[in-house]
Amino acid sequence: MNVEITRLSSGLTVVTETMPHLESVALGVWIKSGSRNETGDEHGIAHLLEHMAFKGTKRRSARDIAEEIENVGGELNAATSTETTSYYARVLKDHVPLAVDILADILTESEFDEEELRREKHVILQEIGAANDTPDDVIFDRFSEAAFRGQTIGRPILGTPETVTGFTPSQIRGYLSRNYTTDRMFVVAAGAVDHAAFCKEVEQRFAALPLTPSAPPVFDAARYIGGEVREDRDLMDAQVLIGFEGKAYHMRDFYCSQILANILGGGMSSRLFQEVREHRGLCYSVYAFHWGFSDTGIFGIHAATGGNDLPKLVPVVIDELRKASEAIEVQEIDRARAQIRAQLLMGQESPAARAGQIARQMMLYGRPIPNPELMERLAGITTERLTDLAGRLFFDTVPTLSAVGPIEQLAPMTDITAALSSPGFQTKKAAG
Repeated sequence: MNVEITRLSSGLTVVTETMPHLESVALGVWIKSGSRNETGDEHGIAHLLEHMAFKGTKRRSARDIAEEIENVGGELNAATSTETTSYYARVLKDHVPLAVDILADILTESEFDEEELRREKHVILQEIGAANDTPDDVIFDRFSEAAFRGQTIGRPILGTPETVTGFTPSQIRGYLSRNYTTDRMFVVAAGAVDHAAFCKEVEQRFAALPLTPSAPPVFDAARYIGGEVREDRDLMDAQVLIGFEGKAYHMRDFYCSQILANILGGGMSSRLFQEVREHRGLCYSVYAFHWGFSDTGIFGIHAATGGNDLPKLVPVVIDELRKASEAIEVQEIDRARAQIRAQLLMGQESPAARAGQIARQMMLYGRPIPNPELMERLAGITTERLTDLAGRLFFDTVPTLSAVGPIEQLAPMTDITAALSSPGFQTKKAAG
């Protein structure tokens, strides 16, 4: 791992990984702030800010920003998530100074012009409408709202038409100045990059960033609640998502949860895919996932199927969860480890993927995690740990159900909850 880290006098952290065989560089600014850092009346402002950063600065119009990066064959984009926001570019190595300058410009000198803001609000309203027309987007938004009811972490990142249309330039500047501070920002580059030269560019271009505040912003601790939300729609497929509270990034069972998700529904050889799709033909898509946040997580199973198959599908899924709490084979763990290892190594062949991985690790753990260390963490996972975790995750907590589409035949939540009551597991716990 050829990673170098420098903390500038301003408090900004710069990280590079040199990949000398490349001719390009993937670089960006990652901010440890996302939709969860919004106050009660700021729903959707983190995402709106990400859009408005590209709509003109004191030195560049929105068109100038797009043309300057594309004139050299580069790419520029951004993304907002629950706990982070990122602005990133990919350019040939000779154009790194330009990319750094543009990124610094949009993050320190954006104008937030009223007319541009009006137009971009309209664009986001269309984005919200498109998301609401996409069932596999709706299913996850509704799930989060039910799992973390009444909390910022459970709100859709895009906001609502009412909140988005009401924001002013001063509100955007307020969110930016409160959250885009040097202690929460990481400038990362991977590819044909020289660390010393890159640090010099960053230090010069980002000098206008606000310094670390005396009281860094915080958000309320997440409270997993669980429950259900159902939305009957005239669709071909019924989207169903059954989930549970998962593990935060720093918890002992985080990597164990990643392995369990892979075994249950991480690919075509996974238990759910083989049993639900291949053996029974009950759906086209079924998979399991585990998402970690800073203080909580989500473990879920998502399936899309015809409404008439719901009475058969859900019991089979629950039965597979129960089987996972009873027995897991060593070869299943080995296969999951191999898949994760392959994903890590394949990701390192892409400078963009590598820059994103380094940035996430810096924000979560304060340092890049070498692959051998990651694999060592996975090596300690045993069949006993996995079955114990499955029992606690699936049968010792309140489930969350989200369903969209032709769901008339979906069992009541009371029946699903009853099916998730596992006398065998409770007995095993008591005996232990």
